Amino acid sequence: MFTIGEFAKHGRVSVRMLRHYDALGLLRPARVDPVTGYRSYAAGQLARLNRVIALKELGFSLEQVAALLDERVGAQELRGMLRLRRAELESAAAEAAARLARVETRLRTIESEGTMPTEEVVVKSLPPVRLAELTGVAAGYAPQDIGPVIGPLYEELCGRLDRAGVVPTGPGLAHYEPAPGGGPGSVLVHAGLPVAGAVRAEDLGGGVRIVVLPAVERAATVVHRGAMDGVLPSAQALARWIDENGHRGTGYARELALACPEDRDQWVTELQEPLTA
Repeated sequence: MFTIGEFAKHGRVSVRMLRHYDALGLLRPARVDPVTGYRSYAAGQLARLNRVIALKELGFSLEQVAALLDERVGAQELRGMLRLRRAELESAAAEAAARLARVETRLRTIESEGTMPTEEVVVKSLPPVRLAELTGVAAGYAPQDIGPVIGPLYEELCGRLDRAGVVPTGPGLAHYEPAPGGGPGSVLVHAGLPVAGAVRAEDLGGGVRIVVLPAVERAATVVHRGAMDGVLPSAQALARWIDENGHRGTGYARELALACPEDRDQWVTELQEPLTA
């Protein structure tokens, strides 16, 4: 038998918590000294304590915990409930981390306003390019909307080309346009890789199209270094430059992947926005 202090130590809980569980009838002591009132606990009661704590961590109230324990929830069922809760917590943590990253990107954008030297923006012509591409629809143009769409598109496209024995003739080129018939702000995402003239769409399986992006006489371009999750400062700096220099752009920049190592922080991407005036 353990004293309440010893039992609390072994169960990694406080004595105050054990007294509260006793008062609620969740975990009664194995024995209470009739003279001193001292509580004693048996080693076997650690199993019930573990279930109480686990169910609390699942978000159940103590009243619900009592009801569940009275129904004698088995170890297998409890394990399944814990795994489900773990998945929910991991998802919430991932979303919180992504939200924090978006906030930090906005802060960097605010801090960098007006600091980009004009010589970093280059106006140049773009040659026509023949692409094998896959297309998907994103809910919006924000990085958190584009990323989950364009990543799988490129993964699938690279696999198709590899299985067909086709080697791209240059770096990947993504381009965007409003999605016809989509929801407000939805974007058609084109993930493309340049291919030689002999490559046919039917060689690459269903869904792949061969398109030729026409030449662009004048485009404002800027090089973004780092993961595309943090592209906002570069994209907005490019937009400001276009506006401040009396130009008009299409609003949808092309993205030329100059370097895509495994470490996304080392990515190098040229943003290219065709100028209409």
